[in-house]
Amino acid sequence: MQGRVYLMALLAIASTPCSEPGIADTTSVFRTARLDASAHVQLGYLLYLPNEYEESGSWPLLLFLHGYGARGDDLELVKAHGPPKLIAEGKDFPFVIVSPQDPRGWWEPMELTVLLDKVVSEYKIDQSRIYVTGLSLGGFGTWELAHFAPDRFAAIAPICGGGEVYWADEIAHLPIWAFHGAKDSVVPVSRTTDLVDAIREHGGKPKLTIYPEAGHDSWTMTYNNPALYDWLLKHKKEDPE
Repeated sequence: MQGRVYLMALLAIASTPCSEPGIADTTSVFRTARLDASAHVQLGYLLYLPNEYEESGSWPLLLFLHGYGARGDDLELVKAHGPPKLIAEGKDFPFVIVSPQDPRGWWEPMELTVLLDKVVSEYKIDQSRIYVTGLSLGGFGTWELAHFAPDRFAAIAPICGGGEVYWADEIAHLPIWAFHGAKDSVVPVSRTTDLVDAIREHGGKPKLTIYPEAGHDSWTMTYNNPALYDWLLKHKKEDPE
């Protein structure tokens, strides 16, 4: 396996299996694949495999959820920010990274769960090291997916999103590193801090980074910081599903 590889695919919920698409041996090559579309909802996604993918028995998996501006059916939009942008610029990651595209304007946890099931079944994934991160709309999606499947993830890193404080008890056990800009005029910083405070009240120990001068874009600094990825990789579930 050589170089950074993206696979571009369409996921159909409750679809029948298909064979894995071929993987090109050139850098940043996109291949298309389609599952048997037997359901109403389809989900496009990008899949990144590390340079040494074939040389290791299993890999951690990072699910990246984009923001509102990347929704639709043009997967090029997903590469505007976060890990997909960095990969397109030439960065290597020690994860398999799956980056779905929301077609509507909100993330649906059940669809994301089916996507994760598919990736885990078809690729060499260490199920004790599955992580999720996202920005803005994807930050909200990260919190909601963690609440929907609180025992699936080894750690989460929501950025400028938010969730419901009543979720706190169910996700307090999770390693969490949340990020927000203090001057965010799109999503108030309280959407993050209120939930972090509630998690702490339930015995959790989430990390919180507030950028004093940042507005809504608190993701560029976050995703450019190698400490985020090092922190994710430190966490492993004791009893993977």
